Amino acid sequence: MAINRSILRRKSVEDSLATAEDPERSLRRDLTAWDLAVLGVAVAVGAGIFSVGATAAANYAGPGVILSFIIASVVCALAIMCYAEFASTLPVAGSAYTFSYATMGEGVAWIIGWDLILEMLLAAAVIAKFWGVYLSDAFGLFGVDIPTTLHLGPVDLEWGPVLVVGVFTTLLAVGTKLSTRVNSIFTILKVGITLFVIVAGFFYVKAENYSPFIPPAQPADSDSGLHQSLFAFVSGLEPTTYGIVGILSGAALVFFAFIGFDVVATTAEETKNPQKALPRGILGGLAIVTVLYVLVTVVVTGMVPYTALAESGDPSLTTAFVLVGADWAGKVISIGILVGLTSVIMVLLLGLTRIVFSMSRDGLLPRGVSRTSPRFHTPARLQILCGIAVALIAGLAKVELLEEMINIGTLSAFVLVSFGVPLLRRSRPDLPRGFRVPWSPVLPIIAGVACLWLMSNLTVTTWLRFAAWLVLGIVIYASYSYRNSRLNRESEERPAVAE
Repeated sequence: MAINRSILRRKSVEDSLATAEDPERSLRRDLTAWDLAVLGVAVAVGAGIFSVGATAAANYAGPGVILSFIIASVVCALAIMCYAEFASTLPVAGSAYTFSYATMGEGVAWIIGWDLILEMLLAAAVIAKFWGVYLSDAFGLFGVDIPTTLHLGPVDLEWGPVLVVGVFTTLLAVGTKLSTRVNSIFTILKVGITLFVIVAGFFYVKAENYSPFIPPAQPADSDSGLHQSLFAFVSGLEPTTYGIVGILSGAALVFFAFIGFDVVATTAEETKNPQKALPRGILGGLAIVTVLYVLVTVVVTGMVPYTALAESGDPSLTTAFVLVGADWAGKVISIGILVGLTSVIMVLLLGLTRIVFSMSRDGLLPRGVSRTSPRFHTPARLQILCGIAVALIAGLAKVELLEEMINIGTLSAFVLVSFGVPLLRRSRPDLPRGFRVPWSPVLPIIAGVACLWLMSNLTVTTWLRFAAWLVLGIVIYASYSYRNSRLNRESEERPAVAE
């Protein structure tokens, strides 16, 4: 029973704020609301903006995918409002991990921190891998003959992912503010390219392609066994596509266009006036991203019938331009994808390091790696270690096979943060909150349930891999983190009180 109570021990808000003042493990507050909004746009607008809408329209919802994006953005906004309230109340690095530590205890905080490491490590590696693939494609489109794979004896190393991770690891180690300035340039460029493509696409839009706006439902060719969704596996229902169900299924797919805003919350400790800047930056970034995705979807479904996209096999915005005879768009979009993925990698590397930094500072991971550089005021050593790990995975492994693991890690964090808001409201109503989720606890609970529903749409295989990751995390917690936790050490050092 003692162990059960111990894993529920909570780190008070005051302790968390005091931890951030450790001179050897503190971060400099340099970021503004604009910086945070740019980080949110940077991580959410990548290659997906040119493909996810077309895929959802072709296979799930037809032109009704516009509604899918609106539904997904509302669900994301609910969860992000919960992040904004927490971050403005507890402006400390660590995002959902730190929030869970204050509301649900150390055991839950460890699990969610472990999930976030999975999300950001794999996401950074997967995006870096795709950056290398798109770099090779861009070389081909522009007639540049440069091999992107190095043959080192029995090992094939893709140098593109290693290069881009190395550059941004160096920038982040030198300073977060410098990195955000570089990131701002890349983000403005990719938003400009996206807007150019949208405007060009509108010249090919035909009103008849939007009819029927919601195609009639029809039976879907579904996966079986472990490759079907958990909901389908448990319920045994015959899946359908298009119709209202198709719009909802499309929302589950396109929701992942919005993941990454939780990364912005990891910078709370580096934000000036976090009580105001964090909510404005996070919600402002989400609004910009929603508008961009809806506009791209309006264009792609208006240029060609959704049935033509479905027949293409692997639909994207490029597919729509090719079908209307505008082949030039392929080169523009390939540049947009490369620029877009570049800034995504930087933000994910930043988020990964801040999660590990927070867990290390609390003793759940080795404390030595959380020391910050006296010169740069960043966890430079940890940033380099994380960069090496991401570069090796991206350059050597087929990490893209684990892509869905990113989604389940993100959604599990969204669920706990959503349910954590009413818990902290009840236990600490006295805390100053720069932002408050309206209609609590109703909206936070709806957000948590909606995210659980989206998780149920992931495959059984993903759930089994997630379970294996959790088991590994529990083993590490039981064998190392539980004993070395700062809360545990402080309780052991505290003199016993006679009953």
